[in-house]
Amino acid sequence: MNLRHDWTHDEVAAIYNKPVLELIYEAASVHRQYNDPTEVQVSTLLSIKTGGCPENCSYCPQSAHHNTSVGAEKMLELEEVMTKASIAKQNGSTRFCMGAAWRNVKDNKQFDKVLNMVKGVNSLGMEVCCTLGMLSKEQAIKLRDAGLHAYNHNLDTSEGHYSEIITTRTYQDRLDTLDHVRKTGLNVCSGGIIGLGESNDDRITMLYTLSNLPKHPESVPVNALVAVEGTPLEDQERVSVWDMVRMIATARIMMPQSQIRLSAGRQEMPITEQALCFMAGASSIFAGEKLLTTPNPDVNQDKMMFELLGLHPMAAFKGKKQEMAATEF
Repeated sequence: MNLRHDWTHDEVAAIYNKPVLELIYEAASVHRQYNDPTEVQVSTLLSIKTGGCPENCSYCPQSAHHNTSVGAEKMLELEEVMTKASIAKQNGSTRFCMGAAWRNVKDNKQFDKVLNMVKGVNSLGMEVCCTLGMLSKEQAIKLRDAGLHAYNHNLDTSEGHYSEIITTRTYQDRLDTLDHVRKTGLNVCSGGIIGLGESNDDRITMLYTLSNLPKHPESVPVNALVAVEGTPLEDQERVSVWDMVRMIATARIMMPQSQIRLSAGRQEMPITEQALCFMAGASSIFAGEKLLTTPNPDVNQDKMMFELLGLHPMAAFKGKKQEMAATEF
């Protein structure tokens, strides 16, 4: 099976809409062809600058547009970030992701602090990922040179449904940031959220967009909406495990070498449901008590799950050393 970047919408829909047991079987087969199904990349996500974001993303409790329990906080200090990264490493995480509630990166002292955090966490031998909003080419280069391994910038949903969820930036803004990241030689982390009131066709279209990028994202997070009181989507119902399985399995078949990450929503999923997601091709999770501001299963729960399912953490940088200075501008 060759990697493809020319999927048609109809082909994606045909995969997504297969009988679910057939879909799981096909995805599990593809997963075994390209990956060790007993390995799971364990990542920890830390909010280094929480709340007060000028974006109006309907799902996000950190937006300044919504009246939630999450207030604006100062950026964490380097020492605290290093302590949390060290604890994450001790608990089995090999990737450490840092998120700031910004619309876009600005060339100021706060960005300089982030660069120092990247250097520090990189020195621990962990893969470092950041999600800081929109990013210029020059800023991507600075992050790369500081030791960043990957940059996260999710598409969230389909282009057609996007304006129902966010109006403070465009879909093209997101695609432009992914392009800047890719051309700098950094790994791309980009996925989306289901449960935003989108249709199945929106989900299919988002996967179609991701799989037809010039190079597949190295990491594709599949998030289930965690509805937070005070956000416009606070009354959305939790998506079913079968919706998550269809997304993960379709992503695995179309992007067989990518890490397909079972992300937000795990807190509400019993081990039986998570096991279905691993069977369908999920190869990565977030560990730790929080995903930015929403609850996540604790480390001991995950260790118990790994033992029960015969899974083990993937080593850092396994087979995916980033190609530095891939393109000059």
